[in-house]
Amino acid sequence: MADGDGLGEATATAASPPAPAPGLSPPLGWRERLRAGLAGTGASLWFVAGLGLLYALRVPLRLCENLAAVTVFLNSLTPKFYVALTGTSSLISGLIFIFEWWYFHKHGTSFIEQVSVSHLRPLMGGTEGSISEPGSPSSSRESETSRQNLSECKVWRNPLNLFRGAEYRSCATAYVLLAEEEATTIVDAERLFKQALKAGETIYRRSQQCQHQSPQHEAQLRRDTNVLVYIKRRLAMCARKLGRIREAVKIMRDLMKEFPPLTMLNIHENLLESLLELQAYADVQAVLAKYDDISLPKSAAICYTAALLKTRTVSDKFSPETASRRGLSTAEINAVEAIHRAVEFNPHVPKYLLEMKSLILPPEHILKRGDSEAIAYAFFHLQHWKRIEGALNLLQCTWEGTFRMIPYPLEKGHLFYPYPSCTETADRELLPPFHHVSVYPKKELPFFIHFTAGLCSSTAMIALLTHQFPEIMGVFAKAVLGFLCLQP
Repeated sequence: MADGDGLGEATATAASPPAPAPGLSPPLGWRERLRAGLAGTGASLWFVAGLGLLYALRVPLRLCENLAAVTVFLNSLTPKFYVALTGTSSLISGLIFIFEWWYFHKHGTSFIEQVSVSHLRPLMGGTEGSISEPGSPSSSRESETSRQNLSECKVWRNPLNLFRGAEYRSCATAYVLLAEEEATTIVDAERLFKQALKAGETIYRRSQQCQHQSPQHEAQLRRDTNVLVYIKRRLAMCARKLGRIREAVKIMRDLMKEFPPLTMLNIHENLLESLLELQAYADVQAVLAKYDDISLPKSAAICYTAALLKTRTVSDKFSPETASRRGLSTAEINAVEAIHRAVEFNPHVPKYLLEMKSLILPPEHILKRGDSEAIAYAFFHLQHWKRIEGALNLLQCTWEGTFRMIPYPLEKGHLFYPYPSCTETADRELLPPFHHVSVYPKKELPFFIHFTAGLCSSTAMIALLTHQFPEIMGVFAKAVLGFLCLQP
């Protein structure tokens, strides 16, 4: 309960010590300062002590004689030994590289890096940097931030959802569910939605009369308004799918005029698609002038439709060779900038429009700027891009230039906020398992994969050179080893 939770929070706050001011660390006692000083100088003290011990035991350990014996041993080695050594090193590094590559693709992280950070560094006393002690303020803040990022993008199922047949049957939403779940054709769905409209309008008028009686009645009016708007929009979509496009446009315009505050329902996106089907580009531009505003939330439909309209004016005459010779005209620059703007908002869309990735049926829920939104947009709007001559050609020639403008999209955007880092998790929840989810930006390979690949390649090359030119490589190896061993 809310009261109980608040009481518990107040009790916990009163029992806990006061937290330091934001940006300030709590004062350290003399023990903490002494421990920090010893930790900073411990490594250097151990190094100096080791050198002193080695110097003191140089005679009993016969270091000079052993060094001379090592030199004689290195001079007696044959080229076959170096071939075997480099070949074995190449094989081992290759196996490590293959294992690192497999582990990264399965778990998304480097095995060597994970072991070194999780096990070796705590043993060596490394607690600075990105490693925080469990229970420390920094680790708790990091875990809280990560949980908040996941919760912002995660789509949750309602654990208390009602029974569709038993509890929804006697109201307008019952007809909505029947139309969505039971209807096998669009005609049947439209018939059920019309019955839902009659029930919904009756309930809506009743709620309007009682809205000022109590806050509960106001909440009931908002709920009935949302249901009525949903029914009318679905009726408009039925008309659109049955070919009565002008009727669908009229329903949507009346709906937007009757309920202007409900912009979050994105009815204008349905209107944009219907107007594009009618090829009423002037009306499309009028809708964009109203809803493509800096103060309103954006979507792939808005950004890519704006790019399509600007592309339409130049795409039929656009040629990459001609543009590279004479440069881009003002209209072409505007079209390219509009494409870059759209790609920055949702970078997954071009691969579906250019048919570089196969389309699937769009999901019922989408994530803005995610792969699910890209599928939903391309599923309905690909035909409009194909209808305009040269539009896809201009998109193909220019869309990848967006990524040069935002080399670090997770840290800083160009025209929009930085790209959210949690879209992959939410899209995997929304899309079917067989679909290969588009991920942006691509995950960079860990350092140890590059390192093991370079080590494998270099040792294999040395083994090949030693096999082909044994005398030269033997002399070179002896010189290098002798130089390293004889350094004071």
